[in-house]
Amino acid sequence: MTSLTDRPSGRPGNIRYRAVTRDAMTTPPNPTTGPRTLVLGGARSGKSAHAEGLLPADGPAVYLATGRRDPADEDWTTRIAAHERRRPGRWRTVEVTIGADLPRQLAELRSTGDPVLVDDLATWLTGLFDDHDVWTSSTTGAAAARAQQDALVAAVARHDGRLVLVSAEVGLGVVPSTRSGRLFRDELGALNARLAEACDEVCLLVAGLPLRLR
Repeated sequence: MTSLTDRPSGRPGNIRYRAVTRDAMTTPPNPTTGPRTLVLGGARSGKSAHAEGLLPADGPAVYLATGRRDPADEDWTTRIAAHERRRPGRWRTVEVTIGADLPRQLAELRSTGDPVLVDDLATWLTGLFDDHDVWTSSTTGAAAARAQQDALVAAVARHDGRLVLVSAEVGLGVVPSTRSGRLFRDELGALNARLAEACDEVCLLVAGLPLRLR
């Protein structure tokens, strides 16, 4: 389970993932059955490295990175750098720093034909909630954030090229003790379920091993 900690504003801290090298991962035994794959997993499960392994390392690809940089957080900066070093040279990284940009980016990339990897949706949802002040029980902000989630699901459903999505599985642990933690768990769980319905393949990473759900 991803650990969430409250900050003074009432929002959980950014979700952090430590890098797992490709060598530590098990190569998927079979090719994917369709163009859209959802990769789920807890912290340190190896989900990012597994997702990267689903795209060709020797060809072009677009990596949509949702983790927002924070110059004041040295550890987070180090983790972002570790992810960047893992990416093949022919991959192009696009940093998604505004929540509403992710559905738009996916729509625009449909015409390029390049494989796309989104890593990850937990950090995207955290940033989206920040953008719309959802943590403070803003009804207007919650509606705006839900509209962007709808737009993302629709963009994934329409995407007919190779697309790999990474998201955190946060529903296997204890009930969070804070309102913001429970809100995040519930909303991410609902988003994961909707995206799973829109994807051709879904897998869960446990201890670095992929378990195929669909």
